[in-house]
Order: sequence, then structure tokens, then C-alpha cells
Amino acid sequence: MTKREQSAKEATVADVARAAGVSKAQAARALGGYGAVSEQVLSLVIAAAEGLGYRPNQLAKSMTTGRSNSIGVVVGDIENAHFGLALRGISDEVRDAGYTVVLVNTDEDLANEVAAVQELLQQRVAGLIVAPCSSTDTSHLESAQAHGRAVVLFDRGVRGLALDTVRVDFADAALEVGRLLLDTGHRRIGYVSSQRVKAAYQRGMDLGLSPVADRVDGIERAFTEAGSEWDPALVKLNATSDDALAAACAELLDQAEPATAVVCSDSLIALRVLGQIKRRGLRIPEDISVVAYDDFAWTELIEPPLTVVAQPVYDMGREAARALLRRLGHRVPAEQLPLRAHLIERASVSAPTVSSTLPGR
Repeated sequence: MTKREQSAKEATVADVARAAGVSKAQAARALGGYGAVSEQVLSLVIAAAEGLGYRPNQLAKSMTTGRSNSIGVVVGDIENAHFGLALRGISDEVRDAGYTVVLVNTDEDLANEVAAVQELLQQRVAGLIVAPCSSTDTSHLESAQAHGRAVVLFDRGVRGLALDTVRVDFADAALEVGRLLLDTGHRRIGYVSSQRVKAAYQRGMDLGLSPVADRVDGIERAFTEAGSEWDPALVKLNATSDDALAAACAELLDQAEPATAVVCSDSLIALRVLGQIKRRGLRIPEDISVVAYDDFAWTELIEPPLTVVAQPVYDMGREAARALLRRLGHRVPAEQLPLRAHLIERASVSAPTVSSTLPGR
């Protein structure tokens, strides 16, 4: 058969095996990424497959290996640009390895997350990248492992499971945020997040292995350094809807002693908090200072530009994908991308109109 005749139909594993001079079983293992083949056989098969324009039959592959060429990604809120940018990093990294991404949004709800993982397992995804909404409820992740699926955690960790976890340590950056606001004169510092908890925040509450835990702890440590305590009533969690966020802002801004600064847990929360501030006719930073986590273009373009804590979200996505690909047996560079958060001071923070004092200040 001529090359022209060969290219007129889809090349098969048998065609690749003949061109490579190896057995069909060896070619199948090399092309399917399962079993053991020597470096020499792998090189011969890859060269033959490229020469013939071989395209794998993914259905047949999933039936043989028990997994497809898809990666399942489970996140809490795809409306949040943080997850959107991370997804771009994940997609860019896995594409070259021949995988596509199946995305599921959970609305930060554990039942939705459990159902998502179960559905993705039924779809025979090769592996999972999950931003878990709970640090302790992990039976669905254990089930994925039991089904032979590689699991990588993104942005948040869990307890009791040995899983690769890609997240930024915010301890230093969060401490900087607390120090900045305290040094500027703020004592009534609000914090708003969509993280779900079952009760109102109290000092020392276990917020799991989450970025929120790092960020709250950083501000609390800044207060401790200053010889005082942060009022726990100013930490507003569960802001998972417009109504819940509006209620949180009302509790921070409409009281006899309102917050003079608000720290927003992510860019989506920040947009909604800014809307609440505007509705009240308050000025930034004259009437209230604002700090946001995540540095997206709009945070620098608005007036005044927002002080933010930047983190390498795209690289976080890429690193999560790399960790998963390694678990799937792919040759991925061993060096890890640097994942550090840092404070960027802009014009949205200034001294409060009415200041209070702390001991020693």
C-alpha cells in the first residue's frame, strides 16, 4: 500500500505496528500510555504514528485502559475570574499531552461536588483536579483514588489524604495587608468571603486548609503584634449570593461603628462590595479603604486603582495540570513554577476619617 493510499484511510494500531516493526501489542501499549515498553520501542512507535498521521480511537482506548483522554476539573464558582484564569492554565498544559478538559461548577456546595466527582468517574476521566469546598469531607475523593484515578487538589487542601496540592501560602502577604491597614490607622477592618461555614466566625475557628484561613490568620497576627484583638464580628463569611453579600456589607457599613476598611477575598467579591459602597455614596479611600485578593486588569483601571494581593493564578493552573500529568505517567519538567503572593499598594487605602488608637500607638 502506498503512502497516499495509507493516508486516504485512518491509520490503525496494526498499521503503526507494521511501520515501526514491532508487535501490535507493543504498539498499543506505547500509543495507549499503559503497560511497559522500552524507550526504543516507544521512539519507533511515536515516529511511525506521526508519519502515518495516526489518530487514536478514544472510545477504544477508554475501554482498554478504563480511562478516556479527558481531565475533570471541579471548581466552586466559574463566574469567579480566579477559576477562569486557572482553567486556562490547566487547559494550556494538558492540551499538548493530548487531553481535553471537562469542567464542572459546584457553587461551593459539597453535595454538588460529590455528584460532580461521581459523574466524572462514570465518564472515565483520566484524572481530576478539584478545588474542594471542604477540608474534612473527603469520601468522594477517596472513592476517586479507589477507582484508580489520579487526583490533584487546587487552591485548597484536605486533611487525611495524601494528595498533591497546588496552592499559594498567603501567610506573609496577609500579614502585610493587616500591617498596612493598621499602620494607616484602621482598627475596624472587615473581611468578606464566600467560604461556607455553619456558624458566625469566632476567633480561632477552624477554616480548614483554605486561603481564607491564611488571610484571616494574617490579619489577626497583625493585630496581635499591635497588642490588640480583631473584632471577629467584622469577619463575614457565607457571602455566596448577592443577597448574602448585601447583608454582610450592611452589617459592616451601616452600624454605629462601621468598618473603615474592607478586605475582599477575591475579585468577584470585590466587584460586589464596590457596588454596595457606591450605592451608599461612600468614597474610596476617603470614606472607606478597600483591599482585594487577585490582581486582574480592572483592579488597576478603576478609579481609584485597588490595592491588591496578587497571586500567579495562571501558573497555579499549569502547576496543577503538571502534577496530574506526572501522576498519569507523562514526562513533565520536575521543576515547579514559583507560586508566591505579594501585596501591590495602590490608591484605595488611606487613613480613616475617624481614627482610633491601639495600646502603644
